[in-house]
Amino acid sequence: MIERPSYLQQLLPYIDAPLVKILTGVRRCGKSSILELLAEELKRRGIPEERIISFRFDSLQYDAIKDYKALYQAIAARLIAQGKLYVFLDEVQEVIEWERAVNSIMVDFDVDVYVTGSNSRMLSSEISTYLTGRYVSIHVLPLSFAEYLRFKGEYASVSAPKDELMPYLQSGGFPAVHLRPYGREEIYTIVRDIYNSALFRDIVQRNKIRRVELLERIVKFTFDHVGKTFSAKAISDYLKSQQRKVDVETVYNYLSLLEKAYILYRCPRFDLQGKEILKTQEKFYLVDPALKYAVLGYQPTSVAAMLENLVYLELRRRGYEVYIGKMADREINFVATRQNDRIYVQVSREITTETTAQREYAGLLNIRDNYPKYVLRTDAFAEGNYEGVKTIHIADFLLMASFD
Repeated sequence: MIERPSYLQQLLPYIDAPLVKILTGVRRCGKSSILELLAEELKRRGIPEERIISFRFDSLQYDAIKDYKALYQAIAARLIAQGKLYVFLDEVQEVIEWERAVNSIMVDFDVDVYVTGSNSRMLSSEISTYLTGRYVSIHVLPLSFAEYLRFKGEYASVSAPKDELMPYLQSGGFPAVHLRPYGREEIYTIVRDIYNSALFRDIVQRNKIRRVELLERIVKFTFDHVGKTFSAKAISDYLKSQQRKVDVETVYNYLSLLEKAYILYRCPRFDLQGKEILKTQEKFYLVDPALKYAVLGYQPTSVAAMLENLVYLELRRRGYEVYIGKMADREINFVATRQNDRIYVQVSREITTETTAQREYAGLLNIRDNYPKYVLRTDAFAEGNYEGVKTIHIADFLLMASFD
């Protein structure tokens, strides 16, 4: 099994802590594998295998465990007389009111509990009722660029990072597509299966959506407009032009469901002069660029937007809160904040004219503070520092140990 040390390192400090450890993220992003890696770490620490129990609720083996009472009884039946029990509950959202069972076993028994989940039942707002103050949540994303290079290196030769960037963009980061040398069509078949599972199991079935065709049209609109500002009204107006009547509130609800299934991420705008988050004209980014290509087909014209998507995801992986920066009539692709740190990032596939250079650099040069500022590119250029703005290849940026 290929390790993902960044997530394992986040979990290690909480081993044996009286907190439920919750891994959230889109289906097939690698949560189950991270639990397996953690189990191996526990064994290395001397924990006997019989004190580590696992339930995978996407397996028919546990299909009889439908609700919290059945879950509590199943765990209680596996308890041993001496020593702490380490309980792994994979895709636990399939169990009705699972939080009640987990809360009770934490009170009644000597256990250390780890759970994973893939939809809105795993959001903080959903679990706080029963687990208030007793859990820590770690969000898992598909493979980063660094992880992709490591996975690919297990079955193929790896080129220089700058040469690997486009293959990574096109194939995405779902671990399942990087376990062997799949072709592009095979990759997109796998990704479409992941997409369909998330859409129909985590959204349509769970929320009893009747207008499935309408939901799919909204998905395709958002996928086609990654990196562009738009409103729910813009989607509503577009659908009306296609003879599909839908009100703005329904569009908002469907976008929210896509977020809760971890398919989309909403990126709000931040007014750098007024120092406030704006409520309109957000952007949306995908949890993985291959989703767009699997659903809409590969489009060379979309590469610039999807490079932006890669940078957004990497900032989120590093624990940043990410916003679109607004300054008068200019826009900064990303303003990323983490505690007292902040960085500014402008993403451009290439800069071929002085006019383009002015557009990409001017907004950053107008920001009068000492936080790091980056222009990221993929074309040929001389790396350097221009009036405090660093120019770096996107591949190199994604592999940097720190952005500070």
